[in-house]
Amino acid sequence: MNRPQALKRISELRDLIEYHNRRYYQLDDPEISDHEYDTLMRELAGLEERFPDVDRTASPTQRVGASPLDKFSTVTHLTPMLSLGNAFSEEEVSEFDERIKRQLGDKAELDFVAEPKIDGVAVNLIYEQGVFRVGATRGDGFTGEDVTQNLRTIRTLPLKMRPRDQDHVPDRIEIRGEVYLEKEAFRKLNELRVEQGESAFANPRNAAAGSLRQLDPRITARRPLNIFCYGVGSIEGKGFTTHWDTLQTLHDWGLPTNPDIRLVRDVQACIGYYRHIESIREKLPYEIDGVVLKVNSLSLQDRLGMVSRSPRWAVAVKFAPTQATTVIEDIVIGVGRTGVLTPVAVMKPVQVGGVTVSRATLHNEDEIAKKDVRIGDTVIVQRAGDVIPEVVKVVEGRRTGNERPFRMPEKCPVCGSRVVRLEGEVAHRCIDLACPAQIRENIKHFVSRGGMDIEGLGDRIVSQLLDAGLIGDPADLYAITKEQLLDLERFADKSADNLIQAIARSKYPPLERLLFALGIRHVGEYVAKILARKFGSIGRIEAASQEELTAIEGIGPTIAESIYRFYREPHNLKILRKLEQAGVLPVAGKHATSRALAGKTFVFTGSLKGFSREKAKEIVVSLGGTATSTVSKKTDYVIAGEDPGSKYEKAKSMGVAILDEEGFLKLIGEATGTE
Repeated sequence: MNRPQALKRISELRDLIEYHNRRYYQLDDPEISDHEYDTLMRELAGLEERFPDVDRTASPTQRVGASPLDKFSTVTHLTPMLSLGNAFSEEEVSEFDERIKRQLGDKAELDFVAEPKIDGVAVNLIYEQGVFRVGATRGDGFTGEDVTQNLRTIRTLPLKMRPRDQDHVPDRIEIRGEVYLEKEAFRKLNELRVEQGESAFANPRNAAAGSLRQLDPRITARRPLNIFCYGVGSIEGKGFTTHWDTLQTLHDWGLPTNPDIRLVRDVQACIGYYRHIESIREKLPYEIDGVVLKVNSLSLQDRLGMVSRSPRWAVAVKFAPTQATTVIEDIVIGVGRTGVLTPVAVMKPVQVGGVTVSRATLHNEDEIAKKDVRIGDTVIVQRAGDVIPEVVKVVEGRRTGNERPFRMPEKCPVCGSRVVRLEGEVAHRCIDLACPAQIRENIKHFVSRGGMDIEGLGDRIVSQLLDAGLIGDPADLYAITKEQLLDLERFADKSADNLIQAIARSKYPPLERLLFALGIRHVGEYVAKILARKFGSIGRIEAASQEELTAIEGIGPTIAESIYRFYREPHNLKILRKLEQAGVLPVAGKHATSRALAGKTFVFTGSLKGFSREKAKEIVVSLGGTATSTVSKKTDYVIAGEDPGSKYEKAKSMGVAILDEEGFLKLIGEATGTE
């Protein structure tokens, strides 16, 4: 690239970066991922270094963020809040260490403080005589927006320091922190916004920024913001020698600091920390996009100083990006085991989270409508761990007018059967049990331990049988011969005999096992037991009306409709007849082993420690009681585990008896005489 070309590109990059700065910092509505922004900034910095005589006064490389909005008063930071230089590999971490040692002229090992890089909003807090006085956003690094009243709403931020023992607090101190929103709080906030007809936030950082920059602090107070303090700027009446001591003292004063911060002894330990945090990234309750490494000695920090917009003594080591921008080229339909039709975006391939992504789930038709996703749209897509990538939001500013809306099909794209959407559900379903798209997963479910429990019939063999054309539905399993198995790879005389015998043994299952194995929507092991106990045979369930099913305790309208529809689908009835002809004869449903809880209705909410909710329901049923999912006047007991939901509040308001897990066990003990 010659000089004229470079000057033109520098001008283009500066304009582009300033545009994205405004989208990110002022409008809280980014159009590109952090990784793409970092790439643009690195290209600009490289060109400016190559042509050092070019005026950089107004360049984005000379400042951080953007100017504050007019709607807030401004605060000038006592010391600048500059951003960090980035590293994108372990090799660049080693180069960072080598640069520091060259400048210091000392080859001795340095110790560092390593911290998770929270994906939130940087703020500056001023405490005077231990009392919180002023809080501001980073803004352009020198002047930020006064968000003091909003910061006061963060419950983890102390309004007054709490020094221990004889320690004294500084006369005045600037404390740097990161305001963030935890993943679960972010999910709930977005759900609420969508319900209220508002647009969803793209990610937790945008949600935190939007919450912190509300003119009305009462709105901020309703948002569960959190904060971690990570450093100090100006300080009067107190001194520190190391960054680690600074953080420990902040913690002692009552300021929240990240428990995952570590003091590490050399660059290899820094790399080990980076690998560790990346390995637990998805388990953390908050979003991070890398780790920050800082020279521990404050005197060495002073010697190293700053370069351009960043300190020489610190670096942000970024993980592979979890978000990227791409284009939706088509929307296709996938069909799962339960017949759910899932729209999938076929996208221009893009790197997300270290892998190339070309498809992302759009969940369902309602989700597409809420986000207004169209074929041809430019979108932000994200991937977390091994989770299927999903489309986060549409970049409406890039629409050309040629985008096409999407509509769910009326017939299954695989088998042509009618597609239904049950009342109260967001999913569209193909309810044909013989649908080829569902067969493989249906058969795997049919033979599973909770179903027919056919020993030795695992995923690999099911696939073998399907690929060989020996089975096309669950009933075909009972027509397989030993000779057919011997023709397949890896089957010998004994293994073929064992499988044939295991299939034969499964012909007489308890009725509830067969009901569960059929894979009827909403019919898990518990509901299957209720049906088996109530009706006693497949024929009686098949003949039951929707009203009869709904009248059963523990089976609401949604489950009843699902069962009723299943037994009205011709393909499903054909498979049931084939099972009968093959000699599959389920044993009538067993009645409760005790009547100690007869007439008592239970509702479970929250997490139980000793056993699963499904197991707790089974215990109730075995003692003659009933377990339902809704609190009503008929409810005798609500069993509340950890983090109980709305059912707990409803029970309180209705005066229903509430027991914790210990109380439930005591009740069971009294009922069975085993207390």
